[in-house]
Amino acid sequence: MDTTNDLQKNLISWRRHLHRHPELSFEEKNTSLFIQEWLRERDIPFTSGWAGHGIVASVIIDKDDPKFYAFRADMDALPIQEENPREYCSQTPGIMHACGHDVHTTCLLGAIELILNNKDQLKSNLKFIFQPGEEKLPGGASIMLKEGAIDVNNCKGIFGLHVQPSMEVGTVGFHSGIYMASSDELYITVKGKGGHGAMPQDTIDPIYIASSIIIGLQEIISRKSHPASPSILTIGKINSVGGATNIIPSEVKLEGTFRAMDEEWRTKAHGLIKKTCEGIAESFGGSAEVDIVHGYPVLINDEHLVQSAKQIASQILGTENVINLDIRMTSEDFAWYTQQIPGCFFRLGTGNSSKGITSGVHTATFDVDEDCLMIGANTLSLIALSLSSEC
Repeated sequence: MDTTNDLQKNLISWRRHLHRHPELSFEEKNTSLFIQEWLRERDIPFTSGWAGHGIVASVIIDKDDPKFYAFRADMDALPIQEENPREYCSQTPGIMHACGHDVHTTCLLGAIELILNNKDQLKSNLKFIFQPGEEKLPGGASIMLKEGAIDVNNCKGIFGLHVQPSMEVGTVGFHSGIYMASSDELYITVKGKGGHGAMPQDTIDPIYIASSIIIGLQEIISRKSHPASPSILTIGKINSVGGATNIIPSEVKLEGTFRAMDEEWRTKAHGLIKKTCEGIAESFGGSAEVDIVHGYPVLINDEHLVQSAKQIASQILGTENVINLDIRMTSEDFAWYTQQIPGCFFRLGTGNSSKGITSGVHTATFDVDEDCLMIGANTLSLIALSLSSEC
């Protein structure tokens, strides 16, 4: 049985191994093999190969009861060159655990270790999901669900955590109900007629059309969406095909994101986006092709599970260190689970301003205060032990 000090050392070791060897979405072969070997060493049954490299491990105390709780950690990294001066810095050029998935995986491994040490307290079956491809559409969660990795009809609830560098280590954060936005990718091709920059009268200027489309799209948000339900439409990339200082191109490509907190409005907005782009382009004599790639849905936290988890966290950390979070316009493929299963997705404080650990996720200098590892593992394990007796 691991002591607290032993487990803390192991958590740091596991996390640093994963951090040194990051793998991109749906390429997590060695990460998966590391976890599989870890599970074998503890005689924990599991299945693998879900969505490529996903794993579902089980701790079963009642073979006659099909019901269970699930806990999920994602495994993939990002295409970022790490710039941290740490001895455990990524050893894979151009790839980095810049969103803390190494931490998520480590916390879940630690939670399993703690649960095994207290298995006599369990009153329900548990399953542990190590998921690939959170960072890349359509998301590993959606694929694992389609493949039947877990039986959603018998899953009583699912839990997951995410690093939060803006929160100090020693804190956790929760939000009940609608928590994170849906996320869709927009790809718009505006076609006109190119020509000399000094003779615009002989052209159909797609740059001017594209500019008008960008402004017109914002009117969807300001005049068509309900003010009480936030949504965002951002165009983040504009490229002309063949333009120059004195050349009006024949084609412009726009790329952006649309995010919403309401699935009904999300669907309606897709139609408005398409209609707006096509209508504005046509009014100038051009045309627009709109491709909307459906991303992750709205993430909805179950109120009962959140309140139960908050009580556990308060017992561990103190009420003053359990934060009530605002909604977020970022997205997470954990949302796929919450569309079918009661879920609780919460934040783990990982920052430490006194140590200079303040960089945000998806940056080349992101890191965590590793004291968060034991806090995350302990919180997850105590949630499992406390909730497992409930139906």
